[in-house]
Amino acid sequence: MTNPDIIDTLAGIKPDSPLAAIRDRKPVTRQHAQASYRALFEPAEPGDVTLQERFAAATFVAGLHAQDEAAAFYAAGLSRTAPPEAFVAALSAEIARGRATGPYGAYPKGPLTKEDVAGPIYAVANREALGARLTAALEHVHLLVFHPRDASPEALQRLLDAGWSNTGIVALSQLVAFLAFQIRAAAGMRTLAATRSVP
Repeated sequence: MTNPDIIDTLAGIKPDSPLAAIRDRKPVTRQHAQASYRALFEPAEPGDVTLQERFAAATFVAGLHAQDEAAAFYAAGLSRTAPPEAFVAALSAEIARGRATGPYGAYPKGPLTKEDVAGPIYAVANREALGARLTAALEHVHLLVFHPRDASPEALQRLLDAGWSNTGIVALSQLVAFLAFQIRAAAGMRTLAATRSVP
């Protein structure tokens, strides 16, 4: 089980520091964030999504966000699942290939269409090393991170066709949403520390 607070770890927040005191003002938020991490990455039963898939997807998400601390943290979690070297190398290559700016996509026809932005559609190159399930997962994750406006039933069907269950798809989507929050929270705390010179 995890003992250290993960956001504190990613943000480099030391116990009894001013930033820790700031976070302690919202104890329920702190507790729920940690509980969400445990539910996603330390489940009593992994169920339809293996721990290796969870940590691989998380490493990919953190890498897409160009957050080195988070990427290293989740890569360490992935290493504990003993993935083959070729798998790790392929995942690293996909992170480099998948980085973009975004968000891209098109709104339904109307006033917001003036904000439409075209962008690259990502496809995994290292399919054999990563396998059909994770290939589909990474392509879907990239869609959620960079093309949220383009989510569609067809995108979900590609996951189903690769062997993902409805429950697994929900878990994968929850993981991406949680990481978006966690990564931004940690980055915000690091920025606060830098601008206020708070240890």
